[in-house]
Amino acid sequence: MPTPATSTAPRDARRIDGPGWSVVEGDAGSVLASLADGSFDLCYLDPPFGTGRTFASAAGGFDDRCSSAAEFGALIRPWIRQIHRVLAAHGSILLHADWRHSHRLRLWLEEVFGEAGFVNHLVWSYGLGGSSPRRFARKHDDILYFAKGPDYHFIPPRVPASSARMKGMLKKATDVLSIPAINNMAHERCGWPTQKPLALLRMLIEACCPPGGRVLDPCMGSGTTLVAAIETGRRAFGVDASPAALEIALTRLTAVESPLSAVG
Repeated sequence: MPTPATSTAPRDARRIDGPGWSVVEGDAGSVLASLADGSFDLCYLDPPFGTGRTFASAAGGFDDRCSSAAEFGALIRPWIRQIHRVLAAHGSILLHADWRHSHRLRLWLEEVFGEAGFVNHLVWSYGLGGSSPRRFARKHDDILYFAKGPDYHFIPPRVPASSARMKGMLKKATDVLSIPAINNMAHERCGWPTQKPLALLRMLIEACCPPGGRVLDPCMGSGTTLVAAIETGRRAFGVDASPAALEIALTRLTAVESPLSAVG
């Protein structure tokens, strides 16, 4: 197993440890720089998308205004280098993006992980959202899957077959993940404006992180990645600069029972 991610946290970072998880309120870049080499099996990174908007709700929000691709790259590229460093030799990254920057992010990932590190370009097809009279409706996000080395962990997920011949059977999932977005009435909705569904994160973590392994989320938001990791028998470490995000994540995590010991 990788070494614990204890490290020396930045002085202005607030860290709370629980049974199998740790959360830190602080700057992602600073916290990543403080983590030990090779200490994680998987990183799921759902960074700001550079939408030019400020996301806000009663539960909290964040500023997602990047003025240019250069400004976006100045934020994300150092994170990718640090994530590569803190991943174990068999570790991998799942980088969540949309149409704005997914093409750039793949090139930036190749700069650090190498072209051979590419595993999949996943499409999360979520169905909800508006339409436009000027273009095809945008109904998916991209998840770029890169591995640090050839011995990365992967167990193919199984999903219900759709053909009449295989009715009631399971098949291996493809690179198009058809998982509905969280609707406004869903029990798991916590009010965070960009909250991702637990079903998506459970599938990704079970596929890409070994049981008992360590999952890192440097932009944890409402803590969905951490909850999914704990529920599937992994350990989790999350970071977010928003105090509101930290409180939401803490509320969710304290409601989840873990059979694993506390992180670091």
